[in-house]
Amino acid sequence: MIGAGLGRTGTMSLKVALEELLAGPCYHMLAVRERPEDPDVWGDAYEGKLPDWHKFFDGFQAAVDWPAAPFWMELSEAFPDVPILLSVRDPDAWWKSASNTIFIAVETYFKPDAPDNGWTRMGRGMMERFTPSWRDESAAKAAYLAHNDHVRATAPRHRLVEWHPGDGWEPMCSSLAMEVPDHPFPHVNTTAETRAEIGLKPL
Repeated sequence: MIGAGLGRTGTMSLKVALEELLAGPCYHMLAVRERPEDPDVWGDAYEGKLPDWHKFFDGFQAAVDWPAAPFWMELSEAFPDVPILLSVRDPDAWWKSASNTIFIAVETYFKPDAPDNGWTRMGRGMMERFTPSWRDESAAKAAYLAHNDHVRATAPRHRLVEWHPGDGWEPMCSSLAMEVPDHPFPHVNTTAETRAEIGLKPL
């Protein structure tokens, strides 16, 4: 399954859920931390040098979250039979979550003394592709809504699955023709948990 939803739209919960449904790993920003070569691959991708997607995602059953989500169209072409999962949430809630977590972490890559490495290239490319004005609330919300609208307008209708954090298992299970698990949908990676993970103080 190809995740087209941006970070802070329940992607960590989706990762856990998809790994259960598909019985295999789901690519997420966490995977970038675990695979030392990946930041450079993504840095190159954001600069226009795309990898061999089949080789890169070998062994993975799905991909959600940044840095993969902005490449959902390229991935949908490389994997033409795979459903496209657009995870969304209210833009105000999304901004509050993103600006209090990942945007703070990404800011380090824009500092003058940021290391010249794959992480910096990936972080800068990721945010500049999203919108150069990502620090501004109005501009970021507009870019977020524009991204979602673009996915809705251009993804093949028969492949597109839209999912809100409160939707649980049903939309994904329906698209995969699978039975709904008999236990609650996982809900992980709250703002407090993410801030703690990246070393920020509680709000």
